[in-house]
Amino acid sequence: MSRFITVVEVGPRDGLQNESVLLEPSEKLDFIARLEACGIQRIETVSFVNPRRVPQMAGAEEIAAALSATVGRSRIGLVLNLKGWERAVASGCDEANVVVCASDGFGIRNQGSTTDEQMAVLAQIMDLKKTQGGPPVTMTLSTAFGCPFDGEIAQDRVASLCAEAAALGVDEVAIADTIGAADPWMVRRRVEAVRKVIGNKPLRLHFHDTRNTGLANAYAGVEAGVDILDASCGGIGGCPFAPAATGNIGTEDLVNMLHRGGFETGLDLERLIQTGQWICERLGKTPPSSLARAGAFSLKAAI
Repeated sequence: MSRFITVVEVGPRDGLQNESVLLEPSEKLDFIARLEACGIQRIETVSFVNPRRVPQMAGAEEIAAALSATVGRSRIGLVLNLKGWERAVASGCDEANVVVCASDGFGIRNQGSTTDEQMAVLAQIMDLKKTQGGPPVTMTLSTAFGCPFDGEIAQDRVASLCAEAAALGVDEVAIADTIGAADPWMVRRRVEAVRKVIGNKPLRLHFHDTRNTGLANAYAGVEAGVDILDASCGGIGGCPFAPAATGNIGTEDLVNMLHRGGFETGLDLERLIQTGQWICERLGKTPPSSLARAGAFSLKAAI
């Protein structure tokens, strides 16, 4: 059998959070339903942040309440602090994605706290999970490849923070290229360094295509042995607190590359293309992803 790559869809959260058009909860639920019809099983559906700071993420509880528990489906909620964790637990999210910034400069602007303070919050969350219960936790280390304010991020710092998260008992570790600063060679080195310190914890990668290296970085991650990749249908998104932020790699672009490389994803590429076109129409923009514009390549015999 071909190697299976899990694609975690982040369009309803990371994809929408930097868009100027505000969608109603019903429209977000439609987006989620279309993505699940493509075969996607893990979706970052909501963000438990202050809607005054990120109005695109309003309605998290309403969306979570409308998503009934479904076998084989995992709906993920983004968490930045203890209040966010409490909201995620109360909303019945299947997973919580707790974000820690690798740099103080970005952490203060994004979450109002330093990296050390965020790691202390993660420790509190893991203690609460052990004593009171709660969903599986992913620690996503943002700006793990570069920060728009503090510059280069040392590989040793990334490995150290991931090791600390693993020791706290998180279920999964993710490293994120929040501003699209990575290159494929850096990705391989960083994956190898993190793998050495997190043991058998699943490792997930999150790339943005700001500097046109997103798919190359995903390829490097797969070649380095990573089996879980984030992507955003249509290639939409970006961080509202990162200057000149652009979207994640397009889900359809990633799936097309993986399928042509002989990997399995369990996803319907044509439906993904249609969904990417649909969401971009709702947002009033040209799809950033290549396949939403060009379609999949199909070799036909000459007539």
